[in-house]
Amino acid sequence: MTVTSLSLSGLTITSLKDTLVTAYKKNFEGETNVEVDVDPEKQEFNLLQIKEVIPDGDMIDPYSEIYLKDAREINSAYEAGDQIKFEINPRDFGRLAAQSGKNKSTQTIREKEKEAIHARYEGFEHEIVSARVAREDQRFLWVTMPDGQEAAMGDKDRIPGETYKTGDPIKVWINRVEDSATRGPQIYVSRTSPELVKRLFEQEVPEVYDGTVVIESIAREAGDRSKVAVRTTDSNLDPVGTLVGPRGSRVQAVVNELHGENMDIVEWVEDEAQYIANALNPAEVVDVIFSPDNDNEVTVIVPDYQLSLAIGKRGQNARLAAKLTKFKIDIKSETQAENDPQLQAILEESAKYAEEEDQSDETDETDEALEDETEYADANEYFSEGADQFDASEEEKTSESAEESSSAEEDSSKAKAKMTEAEVKEAQDEFAAALKNVDFDAILEEKEGDDNKKSDDK
Repeated sequence: MTVTSLSLSGLTITSLKDTLVTAYKKNFEGETNVEVDVDPEKQEFNLLQIKEVIPDGDMIDPYSEIYLKDAREINSAYEAGDQIKFEINPRDFGRLAAQSGKNKSTQTIREKEKEAIHARYEGFEHEIVSARVAREDQRFLWVTMPDGQEAAMGDKDRIPGETYKTGDPIKVWINRVEDSATRGPQIYVSRTSPELVKRLFEQEVPEVYDGTVVIESIAREAGDRSKVAVRTTDSNLDPVGTLVGPRGSRVQAVVNELHGENMDIVEWVEDEAQYIANALNPAEVVDVIFSPDNDNEVTVIVPDYQLSLAIGKRGQNARLAAKLTKFKIDIKSETQAENDPQLQAILEESAKYAEEEDQSDETDETDEALEDETEYADANEYFSEGADQFDASEEEKTSESAEESSSAEEDSSKAKAKMTEAEVKEAQDEFAAALKNVDFDAILEEKEGDDNKKSDDK
C-alpha cells in the first residue's frame, strides 16, 4: 500500500506502525499477531497478519491459525508449525478502529515532539539566543525562539523598567528547561542573569570568546549598573581597554542591548587589596585594611571628599564591589579612620611591620654593596700585578691595606646584622603584645612566602 504526501521520517514510521497495530487490535479483538512492513524509499507499507499452520480439525483461534489443507492450497510445501503472512487492507478495519488508530498516532507524534524539544533545548541551557516578543499574560512574558518554540520569562527575570512590544527582537539567557507530564517541556529564559552580560561580551569581543581576556566575576543590578572584573592571559594586552573597545564601541553595544544599563569594567588582580580598590572604581582608595577577626571583612579608607562616591547612590557602588570581590566592605573617610582607635592600632602595627621590612631590605642592599666593592678591589689587585709603575713593596702595602679594609668592613657588616636581628626581635615582641587578636603567625608565613618568591625571582 502506498503512502501519499507523507515524508517518512523515523518519527512518522514509528507513529504509523503504532497506528496500524492499534487499529488491528481494535478490529480483531485484541489480537497481537500483526507485523507492519514499511519501505521509506518507496513510501509504501504493508500490514501483515501472521497465522500458524496447524493440523486439520485442531483450530482454536481463526485470527492466528490456519488449517494445513488451506495452507497447502496457497503453497503445497507448507507443513504444520509453519507461519504464513497475509496482507490486510486497513480500510477494512471500520470507523471505530480507524479513529482509535488516529488518536494513538496523534498522541505518539505529540510525545515524540515533546521529547525532541526537551532534548534540543536541554543542550542549550545557559546559552544566549535571539528571540522575539510574542505575547504577555498575567504570569509570563512569552517569547518565540528561533525554531518557533515559545519560552516563558517571569517577573524576576525581566529587567525593571523595560517595556516590550509584540515582534520586538530580544536576546535572552536560557535559564532552565523543565519537563511536565501535562504541558510537555517548558523553557524558561532570563534578562536579569549576570551570565547574560558575559555572553553579550563574548559576542562583541573576540578576545573574550577565544579566552585571551577572561571575565572573572560579574556583579549586577539589572537595569541599573553592572561591574565586570577582567584579566588577560596576554601581558601585552589591556583587558579593560579591550572590553571597552575603540571609543567605547564594544561596551556601548552591550549597554544598548540592555537598554542603557551602566557598565563598570575593572581589572582583576591577584593582590586582594588592589582588587578591592579597583572594584570601588571610580572612587580613589587610600588604604585597604583586612580585619584581624575575619578574613572576608575589610575596611577601605577613602579621602573625605570621595566618601559618597565610594559608597554610591543608595550604597550601590559599595554593594556591587562587595558582590564582585566576595568581601564584606566597610568604607570610612580619612577623618573617620583617624577617630577610630582600633583602626589606628592596626594601622600603627602595619606601619611598624612595613618599616621592619624596609630595614631588612636596606641591610640586604648594604651587604650586596660591600660584596661588590670587595670583588672590585680584588680585581684591581689582580690587574695591577706586574705593572711597571708599582714596585713589590708598594703592591704588598696596597694588598695589606685592602685586606685590613675588607676585614673592617666585614666586622662592621656583622655587627650591623646582629644589631638588626635584635631590633627585629624587639619589634616582633612589641607587635604581638600590642595587638594579640592579629594572627601574627599568618603574617609571618605570608612574609616568608614573599621572601622566598623574591629569592626565586632573583
